[in-house]
Amino acid sequence: MECGENIFSIIPVRIKFWGRSFQMDRIDQKILAELQADGRLSVTELAERVGLSLSPCHRRVRALEESGVIQGYRAQLSPSALGLTFSAMVFATLREGDHQAVAAFEAALLPIPQVVEAQRLFGEPDYLLHVITRDLPAFQQLYDDRLSKLPNVQRLTSTLVMKRVIQDRSLPL
Repeated sequence: MECGENIFSIIPVRIKFWGRSFQMDRIDQKILAELQADGRLSVTELAERVGLSLSPCHRRVRALEESGVIQGYRAQLSPSALGLTFSAMVFATLREGDHQAVAAFEAALLPIPQVVEAQRLFGEPDYLLHVITRDLPAFQQLYDDRLSKLPNVQRLTSTLVMKRVIQDRSLPL
């Protein structure tokens, strides 16, 4: 890959819309880059930035949404501004790795709002959980009352987040 190229210029991306498949072009990539930078852009502003008239721009955005390339829009909140100043990464290793045990563990994670991200991993540990709480005592209570009681947990290991260096980075287009 040469300098300035990205994955989309090397690998053709096909997406489906209304049962039809089409290839994403540079204008679609520009739309995605602009929306990643500012999801609150109006279609009019977006059309101006990518060099399209309003109707074709709206059709392309709708096609990207309906194909699943654009999964949604949301506000990015500041945990510290909300009083959530403690962040930890929790590694979970399960006793059993069968479908039922994995499904039970994952289902038990869903109602715990302090788990803001959960990733299933290959190898050990089995899961990486990103947990955000108000402070250390709140984390300890969550750990003791909920996390340690998750089904099929063999071991939990935690590490504290000192600083978020990169967060919510846009995907490379």
